[in-house]
Amino acid sequence: MQQTHIFCESPADTTPNRRTSPGGASSDSSQSGGGGTRGDSAKRYSPPLYTPALRCHFKDEGGDVAEEGSTGNGAGRCKYALSTLPKRLCLVCGDVASGYHYGVASCEACKAFFKRTIQGNIEYSCPASNECEITKRRRKACQACRFTKCLKVGMLKEGVRLDRVRGGRQKYKRRPDVENATYQNAPLPLTKESSSNIIVSHLLVAEPEKLFAMPDPLQPDTAQRTLTTLCDLADRELVVIIGWAKHIPGFLSLSLADQMSVLQSVWLEVLVLGVAYRSLGCEDEVVFAEDFVLDEEMSRAAGLTELNAAISQLARRFRTLNLDREEFVMLKAIALTNSDSVYIEDMEAVQKLRDLLHQALLELECQRRPDDPQRAGRLLLTLPLLRQTAGRALNTFYSIKTRGGVPMHKLFLEMLEAMMDSP
Repeated sequence: MQQTHIFCESPADTTPNRRTSPGGASSDSSQSGGGGTRGDSAKRYSPPLYTPALRCHFKDEGGDVAEEGSTGNGAGRCKYALSTLPKRLCLVCGDVASGYHYGVASCEACKAFFKRTIQGNIEYSCPASNECEITKRRRKACQACRFTKCLKVGMLKEGVRLDRVRGGRQKYKRRPDVENATYQNAPLPLTKESSSNIIVSHLLVAEPEKLFAMPDPLQPDTAQRTLTTLCDLADRELVVIIGWAKHIPGFLSLSLADQMSVLQSVWLEVLVLGVAYRSLGCEDEVVFAEDFVLDEEMSRAAGLTELNAAISQLARRFRTLNLDREEFVMLKAIALTNSDSVYIEDMEAVQKLRDLLHQALLELECQRRPDDPQRAGRLLLTLPLLRQTAGRALNTFYSIKTRGGVPMHKLFLEMLEAMMDSP
């Protein structure tokens, strides 16, 4: 007899690549929240999203979960204002980062150490095995390993002014792969002048690590295995998306009810956008994960032809636009706020957040492509196709669920049911 597993781990603490046996989850949706009756004003603010599995993901992050039936009177408001961002930690030693120095988030001590080393052309030697641990307490113990760690996390030698002249800003670009930074909750003001750079840089850091599908090697390579792997991967990516959303500038300023309503309505768009971006380098394949790539033949065998075609079409659109990583993370954040859910209590707050991100995208394109003033508009015009593609994905997953035989985790089931039940 199958058992339904409710995963209540915080996304920040859950290892994304941990595989839970699909056999331990049930495709029975009887326990997934169906929400209130459509048109029932008494349950307007208790949408299908308000279900145990999703609520526990928010509760485990340390916030108080709003009482069901909250009607927009401020209950469940998070303590973070729109102008706050999580503080990053130094990628070298783990101390609190004072900002981005030489391409990565780092503290003043490691920044000064790296600068000293490059300007002085200093060579170090490790007294041990070149594998010394670099922490806040032990960062002075081995200069050789500390410098090696600086280079390993991506500090750029080109960013150091060899002439020792102060003033001016570096012209190099921050490495986009600084996505492994750790967060603490602390305020960071968003000024009008710096909002674009701050938001884009923050989104690059907030981007989650890659997920791997890890198909069960004991299962034969069949359509059943493909669908099981796909649903398990989608469930784990959903958990990651929930954690990622909490690091989007301004998202935690929404009421808890609105955070969940927004996620309930757009999580699949965010997921599909990521798949399309990963598939940019493939003409006739869809890259759900690095170890889970489906071509047309494999998709046809698993009954995923329509989904494959829809995602491929979206990827071709992005390929034509030459979408880069900075634009991708901006578009992904905008997609998160592009919700028209009737369950949102404070649409003005959501619109304010959306406007903030739109403005950041406009500023980004004005800075990088001053000769192409229509660039931001063309990127935003991909959102309707993204929503259409997510609709195809929803129909595909719900069809898999209806046919049965493929295990699905409870959170994933709840979110599918919530989207199908939405007005």
